[in-house]
Amino acid sequence: MPFAFEHHDPETYRRKARIISVVMAAQLIVFGVLFAQLLTATFGSSLWLNALGVLLGLFATSMIFAVLRERPWMREMRYVWQLKHHLSRLSGYLATLRREAEQGNDVALHLLTFYHQGMVQLAELNGRTLDDDGELLAERLRLRQQREEKGLPERVDGFDPHDLDAFRKR
Repeated sequence: MPFAFEHHDPETYRRKARIISVVMAAQLIVFGVLFAQLLTATFGSSLWLNALGVLLGLFATSMIFAVLRERPWMREMRYVWQLKHHLSRLSGYLATLRREAEQGNDVALHLLTFYHQGMVQLAELNGRTLDDDGELLAERLRLRQQREEKGLPERVDGFDPHDLDAFRKR
């Protein structure tokens, strides 16, 4: 399924991320303690039962968030999770993509541009900057120049994960 860049307010994202993180941690603690108490009350006190209670609490918390992630108020979180997933996939292909882009492969050029735009957007959403890595800045400049030489727009709108199929490791 193609992924398209979206605009999200960084402050809103960070505020929601903090709230959701605190709620998730609190929910994990409550469920972990609850399940551990139930298990130890039923079967007797044991380190393994306490650990099992924590695992069950983790499972319950994960299930609740799996259901809630489709809610409209989780839109920013869903978007960032998808962006991180796609950037993670692309990072495994960076060496190949860089080599192919230098040889003039337009698909590799598109994917590398997406990677850099995604990293910049992720940094903005998280309130960080990426301007401290000279190699990445140089690579972004080279990509911009290559796209300009080919008459391609400076930015991309997103990418199709199926484009990576051409660069699968054999």
